[in-house]
Amino acid sequence: MTVDAASVAPAETAVSAVECVDLSYQFPAHLAVDHVNLSIAPGEMYGLLGPNGAGKTTTIRMITTLLPPGTGSVRVFGIDATARPMLVRRAIGYVPQALSADANLTGVENVELFARLFDVPRRVRRQRVDEALSAMGLTEAAGRLAGTYSGGMIRRLELAQSLISAPRLLVLDEPTVGLDPIARSVVWEYIARLRSQFAMTVLMTTHYMDEADAYCDRISLMHRGTIRVTGSPAALRAGLGADATLDDVFRHYTGDTLKDSPSSPEEGDMRDARRARRTARRLG
Repeated sequence: MTVDAASVAPAETAVSAVECVDLSYQFPAHLAVDHVNLSIAPGEMYGLLGPNGAGKTTTIRMITTLLPPGTGSVRVFGIDATARPMLVRRAIGYVPQALSADANLTGVENVELFARLFDVPRRVRRQRVDEALSAMGLTEAAGRLAGTYSGGMIRRLELAQSLISAPRLLVLDEPTVGLDPIARSVVWEYIARLRSQFAMTVLMTTHYMDEADAYCDRISLMHRGTIRVTGSPAALRAGLGADATLDDVFRHYTGDTLKDSPSSPEEGDMRDARRARRTARRLG
């Protein structure tokens, strides 16, 4: 996708895929994000990890222009997310934690809907839809209602939706929540293949430390609205000792007690648990 030259940095300057500077967001009773600074390189697989209520989803919603920054700035491939939100959205594919596929539409209808929403030109729309479904291994199931799909198929359908606009940045918020180990593995194999094929940057959140360890180039651990540490999984593990796991790193930087800070409309305690249970039931 081409963007207007005035909206990006000069070609000779290295432009981050995502650049957050002093990013904050205040809900009425809760500071959800507190002066977050992070930089994601083009082509990088980057994990934003932390317990429920850490501020991850609020941060992602500011990056994807679903929330305006309270303070600070977000740039996506050099584009100011506040000044040019539509331009940023056209560079992004987003898979939220909550299921976004419509069970009453077929697979192909779900993807066609996203093609229209993202203004994919009519002359190439059908080709793009077919290619996205094929890439996700859903060609044979394309004519079936999404409500008949398995959990792994639904996640692949959502990936097809997010990829219809050929995004430069793929944002995945808990993409494997509620899936069994085999379905999780299938989803990550597809993500890894697409990242390699299209040189995409991927920003993801997960509560599965094995996923973050296996797939992320770097991770940031977030707690109480702030970034506590950033580095490669291997470097973070090594920092705690030869036998340390990423679970040990998670506990070290975020604590091992349940969240006790006030909840906000974006970050949930028991609401998150109920949402996850509902998602798991829908995924079967």
